[in-house]
Amino acid sequence: MLPYVGGVFRRVAVPLCGEPFRENGVYDADVSAQGRVVTLRITPRQADLFRSTTGYCESRVAPDSVYGLLHRECERLFPDEMFSDLFTDVGRRSVPPMIVAVVMVLQRIEGCSDREAVDRFCFDARWKYAAGGLDFDYPGFVRTVLVDMRARLARSVAPNRIFNTVLAVADAAGLVGRKRVLDSAPIYDAVATMDTVTLIRSAIRGLLKIADAGLAAEVRAVLTRDDDYTAPGKPCCDFDDPEARIALVDALARDGMAALEVVEGRELLETVARAAELLATVLGQDLDEDEAEMFRIARRVAKDRAISTVDPQTRHGHKTAARGFDGYKGHIGADPESEIITATHVTPGNAGDASVAEDLIVDLINTDTDTGAEGDTGDGRHSDGQHGDGQHGDGQHGEDATPADTGVGSVADDAADGDGAVVYGDNAYGTGAMHDRLERAGIASKCKTQQPVAAGGRFTKNHFDIDLDQDTVGCPAGQQAPIRRHSDGGGTARFGQVCAGCPLRQQCTLSAAGRSIQIGAFERQLAAARERQRDPAWVQDYRASRPKVERKIGHLMRRRHGGRRARVRGNTKIAADFSLLAAAANLARLAVLRLTRTTRGWTIATA
Repeated sequence: MLPYVGGVFRRVAVPLCGEPFRENGVYDADVSAQGRVVTLRITPRQADLFRSTTGYCESRVAPDSVYGLLHRECERLFPDEMFSDLFTDVGRRSVPPMIVAVVMVLQRIEGCSDREAVDRFCFDARWKYAAGGLDFDYPGFVRTVLVDMRARLARSVAPNRIFNTVLAVADAAGLVGRKRVLDSAPIYDAVATMDTVTLIRSAIRGLLKIADAGLAAEVRAVLTRDDDYTAPGKPCCDFDDPEARIALVDALARDGMAALEVVEGRELLETVARAAELLATVLGQDLDEDEAEMFRIARRVAKDRAISTVDPQTRHGHKTAARGFDGYKGHIGADPESEIITATHVTPGNAGDASVAEDLIVDLINTDTDTGAEGDTGDGRHSDGQHGDGQHGDGQHGEDATPADTGVGSVADDAADGDGAVVYGDNAYGTGAMHDRLERAGIASKCKTQQPVAAGGRFTKNHFDIDLDQDTVGCPAGQQAPIRRHSDGGGTARFGQVCAGCPLRQQCTLSAAGRSIQIGAFERQLAAARERQRDPAWVQDYRASRPKVERKIGHLMRRRHGGRRARVRGNTKIAADFSLLAAAANLARLAVLRLTRTTRGWTIATA
């Protein structure tokens, strides 16, 4: 290109695919991501016979690979027009969105960073072959194109359109039935977990950084520590000296309290308000005030404790009692017969598996006769209904309860016929409220419900005769106690003094107050579920179906970067990334099943 500049034609670099650049010819990595107007560019349909990757790759790439499937069907799966609402009628021309969608899918399959993905597209013939058989010398693009596309999708009315499109194709091919198997996996966060001192100082820094010059000056005027709060990291302190540590914590806490007093009652920008809220959170969760009115680190762990100011939504989590992690949980629902992922959800790491179970089966609930189902939001996202996983233990009072008595999970009536909806899940989903929810929706449950436990091998709840019609509980010694109901629908049966002379006391309780039995609000549903899972046919079906979701999670998490460990920060971005990962896994599965488009629609190869 020879633009006319100052009366002289000057030769300058031409950006690839309309990508913006500065005067010195270097790509501007910020222009596209800042949301400048960009028009839709259509993917070229005429390939050069002698330069096309098609002839080279066709005999070398397996037709049942994801590259082979995308090569055959990418224009039908992700046509440029599918993304037309993301672009304007005037402005710079975009990279063809079909090409970007293919690159995003392959990026998730191969676990690449943005830089690695654009390099693969430039130099790996399979990637250009997957994008419809582009020429070997088809120009690449810079990584900010991927950043920009993710941002445009996030702002759109259908941010999960790639996942939803692939799922709709699988459904059209008859691969989405009415069975669902649920599970979750940890997603490690992309930030460092902070201790209390670093959290408080970082939160103060965050407020100063986001506030305007006037507000920041007012806040700095009330800070008393010898610290400008500009450099990251821990403050200088002799952490081996207990007195110095106490003085540091107190000084940080007082600076934080003073900063909050400055902003209290003011109308603040949303970003400033969030920074102030985060500062208040970290001050309140980890500090206590002693008798000398000194702030000290609390000898407790706050519920829902924030662990980083860089990603305030990340949390401590436990996949099992002995295995902890920091980050998020990725939840999936899948069809156990076709192994197609039908729904995804991401929660902080401390959320219970059952808390989003209903969101993973919302399609089953909405297609059944049900008056209590919540609808879809229309874009593949569902409301994040948080429910507790209340647990009861068998403590010093000998109270016997089931960990799932008052939580939320998933088990329903197993009497549905072969064409009915069925949900499978492990103990995390087999709680009373979800049993009730599935039963009301007419969905059969194959979720495993945990058996009652008691300390020291003593009598569990199963050894007691619970009569919910008469509201009584009979013990192994033949004594009865009435159930005293609570306001939440549950209740307690206390045997009290009748245990004093009981010959079975040592096998039942060590409590001086006698044995007590906790009755959950959904005790009837839990009892029915435990009875069902004693059936050998139930066990056989469960063992044949539920483990398939473990293999599917293994497919999602086999790459550390972008699979087991998050590539981005924040629940919204991680959820979008996880949804795209699920779409890529579904495409790989459809490739193995030889998905093709015929005159009658989408179909798969038959054996």
